[in-house]
Amino acid sequence: MQFFKKIPSLIFLTLLGTGINQTYSQTSNWPQKSIRVIVPFAPGSFTDTAARVVGSEIAKRTSQTVFIENKGGAGSTLGTDTVAKANPDGYTFLVTDNSFAVSAALYDKLPYQPQKDIVQVSLLADSPAILIGRLNLPQKRLKEIVQYAQQHPNHFTFGSGGIGSSAHMAMEGFLNQNKIMMTHIPFKGIAGAVIDVAAERIDLAIGSIGSTGAYIKDGRLIGIAISSPNRHPQFPNLPTFAESGFPNYQMMYWFGMMAPAGTPIAIIEAMQQEISFAINTTKVQEVFSGAGVRPVATTPANFSKQIKDEIMVWQEVIKRADIKVNLN
Repeated sequence: MQFFKKIPSLIFLTLLGTGINQTYSQTSNWPQKSIRVIVPFAPGSFTDTAARVVGSEIAKRTSQTVFIENKGGAGSTLGTDTVAKANPDGYTFLVTDNSFAVSAALYDKLPYQPQKDIVQVSLLADSPAILIGRLNLPQKRLKEIVQYAQQHPNHFTFGSGGIGSSAHMAMEGFLNQNKIMMTHIPFKGIAGAVIDVAAERIDLAIGSIGSTGAYIKDGRLIGIAISSPNRHPQFPNLPTFAESGFPNYQMMYWFGMMAPAGTPIAIIEAMQQEISFAINTTKVQEVFSGAGVRPVATTPANFSKQIKDEIMVWQEVIKRADIKVNLN
């Protein structure tokens, strides 16, 4: 997740290890066979949808099949580990989300080294988060909620998709910034948390447009603030965090492609170019727009820097909130 307004200027990092000296002539004919894209989640998530629609457009341009393989489990680390240990020949990639950076900060012992065994290719998309509340919540505005929480620690309850989930970390990040405390209620997926907010069993939750939007539009719960820099076209009456008095909270859900370390730099760059073409196609833009997601590509170096920054942010949040979870 992208969190803070003040981000250090771009630092170009060395992204690749043993493959850095590969010349373009060695990879100019890529791809010459099918491409495998691993999604570390079960089918049905937006990460899976993004991988499939972008992969389909890449397949059209390259005339090679792009296989999407879902390999969920262990908080997305199972599929990520498969990519980390894959042959870095340019035919295995990972499409993942914020959980990559969260896992790197959260778990002491991963079967791979996130910043050494995996390299970044490009973002595919990003999407703002929405803070939602139960309809009968007395405090309807974000400033009112924060002020009341400052005076009454742990009065408010908030739900998430589980300890260490993106929604959990998103809320903890906001609490950390504003030095307030709330009671966390973990669910087995963000859908359960949103349902309980709508049922007025818990007070608050943070979720994506996909998980919260329909409930807001139907009037089953209230939207309190959205994390995008500007108001979202689907929710023109929903104020941003900045408008609500919290300009430094600019968390975004993201979706991106990565590869095993050692993948030739020329192939990394070629795939980044394919992504740039794919996300500008009518098909991809229609799918992304329907989900409230913005198509966005970035350079490998920029994406790598973003990951490094996020891991540092999450490490601080986890330490201050004393979040502990075992990798199953």
